[in-house]
Amino acid sequence: MDMLQDFLKRVLDEDIKDGDHTSLATIPASAKGKARLLVKENGIIAGVEVAEAIFKQFDKNLKTEILIEDGEAVKKGDKVLYVEGSSRNILTIERTVLNIMQRMSGIATKTHKLAQIIKPTGARLLDTRKTTPLMRFLEKEAVRIGGGYNHRFGLYDMIMIKDNHVDFAGGIAQAIDKTHEYLKKKKLDLKIEIEVRDLKELQEVLSHGGVHRIMLDNFTPVLIEKALDKIKGRFETEASGGITEDNILEYALTGVDFISVGALTHSVKSLDLSLKAM
Repeated sequence: MDMLQDFLKRVLDEDIKDGDHTSLATIPASAKGKARLLVKENGIIAGVEVAEAIFKQFDKNLKTEILIEDGEAVKKGDKVLYVEGSSRNILTIERTVLNIMQRMSGIATKTHKLAQIIKPTGARLLDTRKTTPLMRFLEKEAVRIGGGYNHRFGLYDMIMIKDNHVDFAGGIAQAIDKTHEYLKKKKLDLKIEIEVRDLKELQEVLSHGGVHRIMLDNFTPVLIEKALDKIKGRFETEASGGITEDNILEYALTGVDFISVGALTHSVKSLDLSLKAM
């Protein structure tokens, strides 16, 4: 919850600064109230536990009653939770809670849809680092709630040798060798993934070795099948690039281990929610 506390401080400073003057002007300090969080479209709810923590952190006297838990399917008209306490404080924190829950629920809904499509296969759905600055921990939590898996969290917890790294390093072998030298020098134990753009680069990686996972970037399903035939299970495999709801099953059926979809977080539609006084 440390990340949430730091995040909330930034969010409230952005939104409130020296005060929610509308609520301060119109609502007596002693006023108490109750509000319900309503679902306005079908989807998967996410951010309920986060909302409860935000209410408590903003005002320890606000009481919440959770009716629907994270990860549950919801439909238009459902009530997710009640919050009760200072009317002013409920109004002040309302938009922060809604913005976060709507974003997380949109991500969970999209993730759930894609995860269900590939469920009959062995492929696992991954997110990426294509996230909203400072909201990554929330967005990746939403992916988990929706039934997906998290790729690396940041630049520090995994080695990801992408095409630009290869080009700047002078080639695939050079990039891999320099990586091992660096990890040894820094005494770091990190998994290494490398991106390949075609079958020629794949063969270079297979001949050189020294990685844990190979990302097949912008490969068609037919090319992925050819790649997997060459890899023969020696390395983990990941498909990435141009993968949508319409073609993800075709990719999953190739036998690839992971499928990463940046759209889970970078272009998802928020789920419509509202907080209404009772």
